Amino acid sequence: MSLVSSGDLNVALSMLSLVPGGMGGSETYARALTRQLAMAQGLVATAFVPKTAAGFSEGVPEVVIDYVSAGPSTAGRLRAVASATIRGRAIRAAMSAASVVHYPFTVAVPRPAPHQALVQSLLDVQHLDLPHLFSRAELLYRRHFYEGGARRADVVVTISEFAKLRMVELLGIPADKIQVAHLGVDTSVFTPNFGARENFVLYPARGWAHKNHGRLIEAMGLVRAQIPDLRLVLTGGGLDTLGELPDWVDRKGLVTTQELHALYRSAAVLAFPSLYEGFGLPPLEAMASGCPVAAADAGSIPEVCGDAAVLFDPLDVGSIAAGILSAIADSSRLSANGVVQAQRFTWESCRDAHVAAYRQAVATH
Repeated sequence: MSLVSSGDLNVALSMLSLVPGGMGGSETYARALTRQLAMAQGLVATAFVPKTAAGFSEGVPEVVIDYVSAGPSTAGRLRAVASATIRGRAIRAAMSAASVVHYPFTVAVPRPAPHQALVQSLLDVQHLDLPHLFSRAELLYRRHFYEGGARRADVVVTISEFAKLRMVELLGIPADKIQVAHLGVDTSVFTPNFGARENFVLYPARGWAHKNHGRLIEAMGLVRAQIPDLRLVLTGGGLDTLGELPDWVDRKGLVTTQELHALYRSAAVLAFPSLYEGFGLPPLEAMASGCPVAAADAGSIPEVCGDAAVLFDPLDVGSIAAGILSAIADSSRLSANGVVQAQRFTWESCRDAHVAAYRQAVATH
């Protein structure tokens, strides 16, 4: 007997540009969404993934599209897009039961059938705010798939009020067409440490230009003039692009979830000097672990951190250094406030905002 009611809203999650391990926080978002939608009332969702991402979905049924493979480069993504476009008729047939097609990784290929509503996730418009950080090919890719998709979508889902405001201002998308779904933190998997902390600063971020590693390392040189044995620990992919580093920097690269949680629990401070974030999960994850946070006053970061972090100017090395020192000095207060702040962001709320977006899309399609 089927457990799906005839009145359930049927949603296809089209994730054919997914490259596991290469898409940063958007992967955390999409994986959590598949878990949460499995528990949504009055809705049935199915994930569609390329063969290179088989097994990604963690709650909803998954359909693997064997003839689509996605790679981490722009060229690799374009090959996936081309394959999905060429085989669009077959993919649409596989998704034909859905009344809504949602693209969590933004790129809407293949386009849905005429009777299906289109929901696009667009996590930020960094390429418009910081175009100098993108290659010409990447800018063209985003202009076509990100901007074009957002204008065609029935509803756009984004992850902060900051990102929504920039889309309204830069893309001219009506505000009532954009649904904000703040990301969440599962606080049950984090164990807060309110006791002694170790003598290192943690920064978990891929080696992308906007993550601002260079200024952080320079700022740490200033901090070490006052705390000489303080180290910097870097985690995340692509850190080899940073070149040679001082001997007091530990370049750990990709670590397991358990290792990252242990680092959160023991770090003196989480430094987060990113120049631009549509949301920014690491500060909240650190807060859930009782780790004091010093973070940039840029993008959505102040919206996420509230008054539970020390904010600094990420373009000013002296300001970054002062923020780290201030967070160390105010460790006890920040630890307590951070745990409370993290509890305000739940994946259940994120899921409910998506369900509202799906229903709005069907109503307006």
